[in-house]
Amino acid sequence: MSIAGVAEQIVPVTLGERSYDIVLHPGLLATVGDRLSALTTSSKIGVVTDRHVASRYLQGTLRSLCKAGYDPTPIILPPGERTKTLGTIAKILDALARHKFERQSLLLALGGGVIGDVTGFAAAIYQRGIPFVQVPTTLVAQVDSSVGGKTGVDHRLGKNLIGAFYQPRAVLIDPLTLRTLPRREWIAGLAEVIKYGIIADEKFFAFLEREIPALLKLEEEPVIQAIKRSCEIKAQVVAADERESDRRRILNYGHTIGHALESLAGYRRLIHGEAVGIGLVQEADLACHMDLCGRDVVERIRSLVQRAGLSEQVSQASFTSLWGAMQHDKKVVGGRVIGVWPVRIGEVVIRPIEQQVCAAWFQSKHGRGSRPSSGRQPGKHPVRRKARA
Repeated sequence: MSIAGVAEQIVPVTLGERSYDIVLHPGLLATVGDRLSALTTSSKIGVVTDRHVASRYLQGTLRSLCKAGYDPTPIILPPGERTKTLGTIAKILDALARHKFERQSLLLALGGGVIGDVTGFAAAIYQRGIPFVQVPTTLVAQVDSSVGGKTGVDHRLGKNLIGAFYQPRAVLIDPLTLRTLPRREWIAGLAEVIKYGIIADEKFFAFLEREIPALLKLEEEPVIQAIKRSCEIKAQVVAADERESDRRRILNYGHTIGHALESLAGYRRLIHGEAVGIGLVQEADLACHMDLCGRDVVERIRSLVQRAGLSEQVSQASFTSLWGAMQHDKKVVGGRVIGVWPVRIGEVVIRPIEQQVCAAWFQSKHGRGSRPSSGRQPGKHPVRRKARA
């Protein structure tokens, strides 16, 4: 079956008056203008994107908007995680004010997770909130970051420390955009897909084990099935816990260590999905160390992550630097690192991790710089800081 013949899929996100639909359809990008008529009464639409995405999809998007009677304003940003700063938010707000955007004007996030995060945050704070729509073009954004209303930017001491919960009016997914995704980005995105099977659906995990060769080849039907099921799981979790007070925290599996590794690498060496892939394996191994799951669970996760082409190695970070970065994570409560740990494929638990326990695990697996510190946090270059004797 040709991908162009696939029926439109709709996944509802049920949040009362903030409810919206995730729409999944090949070729959707060409009709984005017509799809916005029910979402805004204003003709002004700001299209926030980055240079890479703009070179492929901006002109077609602008044509669709103009054809539908809108007055679009493109806002083009540099690509990459290092764009997630308050300085970028200021640039977006400057453009909106300069073009006299009003409360009913709409922002459209055309791009990956970074673009979605900064667009949503700007929408949340401009005139105390204007509507925005997610049009994700990467796998990570389509299955994860575009859904659920988490918006924000990074701080030099940690990822996503500044932001707001602010739901989009819709998430419009065109899987055809994945055809132009760099191979590295596609593989990295598979980490978030694998995560959903681990935290909520053993059958989906088994599907991924079976279909990973086809997914790596971007075969049409398995790709759409993987995106749709990922969105369904994310939507169910968000509907149950919009502001991450309880169940939604399971979505952080793989991210406690993953975010720390991203931060230690200065958001340069690792892209998000690569760091999460490492976190999936390492946090499962740590769960096994804590007797929360069996070795068989760790090895199934390790095998799928490896088969997807992702690394599982923590590289050269010392325990002191890793633990220090974990302390700056937004999931820390009362100074305690709260982790998500698998007990079997399809089920996880949320529990704090003590420094001594984590240090003992790190020493047993990595054997470097793993003695608990006296509480002093790593400095400007924590990746090079070693634990004191």
